[in-house]
Amino acid sequence: MLNKVSKNRLLIVGMFIISTSLLAQTEPDDIALVSDEFQESYYESLKQKGMENFDKAIVSLEKCLKIQPENAVIYHEIGKNYFFQKDFTSAETALIKATQIDPNQKWYWIDLYEVYYETKNFNQAILTLQKVIPFDKNYKEDLVSLYMYTAQFDKALVLINELDDTVGKTEMRDRYRLEINSQSKTNATDKNDLEKAIQKNPQIEENYISLIYKYSDNGQEEKAREVAQKLEKNIPNSEWAQVFLYKYFINENKGQEAVTAFEKVINGKQIDKKIKFKMYNELLIFVLKNPSFEPQLDKATRYFENDSEFNVYKEIGKFYYKKGKWDLAVKNLEKAFQKDNSDIETNIFLLACYEEKANYDSMLKSASDLIDLFPSQPEYYYFAGKAAGKVKNFKKSNEFLESGLDYVVDNIDLEIDFCSELAEVSKQLGNLKKSDEYIARVNTLKKKKK
Repeated sequence: MLNKVSKNRLLIVGMFIISTSLLAQTEPDDIALVSDEFQESYYESLKQKGMENFDKAIVSLEKCLKIQPENAVIYHEIGKNYFFQKDFTSAETALIKATQIDPNQKWYWIDLYEVYYETKNFNQAILTLQKVIPFDKNYKEDLVSLYMYTAQFDKALVLINELDDTVGKTEMRDRYRLEINSQSKTNATDKNDLEKAIQKNPQIEENYISLIYKYSDNGQEEKAREVAQKLEKNIPNSEWAQVFLYKYFINENKGQEAVTAFEKVINGKQIDKKIKFKMYNELLIFVLKNPSFEPQLDKATRYFENDSEFNVYKEIGKFYYKKGKWDLAVKNLEKAFQKDNSDIETNIFLLACYEEKANYDSMLKSASDLIDLFPSQPEYYYFAGKAAGKVKNFKKSNEFLESGLDYVVDNIDLEIDFCSELAEVSKQLGNLKKSDEYIARVNTLKKKKK
């Protein structure tokens, strides 16, 4: 359903004598009455229209035309009466005549638009709305809907971007934008409309963003970069320009430029946190290959320190784990654990760090505590059993490992780890037969993997 701008009409309840030259500056129903006969016929048409006798109203209006054959207001009234009768062809003819006589009266164009809208002649409706908009910009909302209905998605997107920027976003336009993005053919359509829109008004940021995405989706990264650079030049405070340029800086190993772009984004208020999180993860990967930028990474980490949606200590802990910096990894993963002890990835990384540091007491305590909280998670039993074995508590180790093995499902690697540990623990407990059985099971599982 297309949105339609509501219109309040003035109904003439009296007769006014004004010069024909003033008609274009008044509401269409404020009619010039220049003779008694004209006045009587016009007044009769209003009365008959009010009684919904539209045929009789038209007869009276035709008498007016014999007196003033080029009176645009009369043609407009005739068009409206035909419209009320649903004689849209006659209504169109009369209203077109009114616009030809007086093209500067917006109501003539608006009512002609309604004819095309009712008859679903949307292409003509679009052309007519383009005549209305210079008088009333509210009708741009209708034009967006018509572009969507006629699948002119590029034009719709340009207008959506303009309206979002000038009058604010609406739920309807957001839905239209999602619909446009879901149309696979949109990415292959001509991009001239967006280019022209940028050239016409270089301060509308959304047009750059849409064009960048279109080029990127088509694999035209160099074109996308050029648009991002143009965005930065024309709107220097655009955070979106930094988002896009950051990606190119990271890919080209331009560390300082990437960090500068990143800092502009995280210190701004325009970009959604999810995008900032993604940029932070990309920075982590970059710093892993370029350790000289670790101070900048630490600074970025502090930005997310108190964020309830993003456990930054988990990410930085994983980062240091991959670098083999166990102390720093443990320090951050313990903070991550304090923030959220239900995240299995955080917990496994922390337990693995304890193992790397040979801190078996902490490994055993943490894994035991996690088993109490999450009794069906097999990895916690594995770390608890391994830690107990390392501190020579083989009986406890065996209990953990046998209990945890029951929870291993469709994970051959983890099952092999359990059985390998159980083979060693059984040996330490003097149960060589059991140890051999676990070794045989390990060999079977390894063959199954091949």
